[in-house]
Amino acid sequence: MTTKLEVLELALKNALGERAAISSALGEVTVVVKAADYLAAMQTLRDDKSLAFEEMIDLCGVDYLNYGEGSWDGLRFAVVTHLLSIEHNWRVRVRVFCPDDEMPLVQSITGIWRNANWFEREAFDLFGILFEGHGDLRRILTDYGFIGHPFRKDFPISGYVEMRYDPEQKRVIYQPVTIEPRENIPRVIREETYGMK
Repeated sequence: MTTKLEVLELALKNALGERAAISSALGEVTVVVKAADYLAAMQTLRDDKSLAFEEMIDLCGVDYLNYGEGSWDGLRFAVVTHLLSIEHNWRVRVRVFCPDDEMPLVQSITGIWRNANWFEREAFDLFGILFEGHGDLRRILTDYGFIGHPFRKDFPISGYVEMRYDPEQKRVIYQPVTIEPRENIPRVIREETYGMK
């Protein structure tokens, strides 16, 4: 007897052929495509009647720096997209790695699924991943003056700049982060009869 997951894997192999590496684990199917094949593969996933992934559920960036406790030797940045076929009632995860770690870039899928717009802007803002062909790629969550991409694993936890109101200048200013070193001394309160009845 063929399971629904096996039917999906077969349909993916038939539609995408050599353009994709298909695997399944824990009841989920993952398709990994090369950046050069990404846009065509996504178009196929939506338009092929045997797949019919008409809805894009989620798109996010991933930073693989120090992944697997430093044992990862692949590309650093990836874009992961989750798709849903309402017609067939199945889901798939698509992963594409950005070929250049210094300037992570993949094609935009906003021409296929319009709702990818804000998701791609978020991946740009937080990870610095560029989407070629995106019509309005600008920050969406951080401030316009924000420096860097806060979800990158090499971004400092405290950031680079801080914002505060300066009463002398009567405006908001940015300045380098200043963190006063402090020593926390825990205050322990113990009752002599704690835990006894």
